[in-house]
Amino acid sequence: MVVAEVSIVPLGTATASLSKYVAKAISVLQSFKNIRVEVTSMATIIEAEDLNTVFEAVKQAHEAVFKMGVSRVLTQVKIDDRRDKKITIKSKIESVMRNLG
Repeated sequence: MVVAEVSIVPLGTATASLSKYVAKAISVLQSFKNIRVEVTSMATIIEAEDLNTVFEAVKQAHEAVFKMGVSRVLTQVKIDDRRDKKITIKSKIESVMRNLG
């Protein structure tokens, strides 16, 4: 299982508000039936069975923002690809919470 943090930001938009671009990118990620998507205030977390799925989903979300008429898009991806045991978004949170007591 792969967990990734994704941030897709258009540059050079007409206004300071980016929510419509973020919403478009998230809707593309959510269109993938084989990934889980969690929206946070600063990035989106996705969970998938393999890296290829993560890369394809991010690529399509990145391209969707370009299709909205912007000429520059900054996309950041942070990947946790653990192969010694299965991880999920939930298991990572639960592990931290256990350590908090």
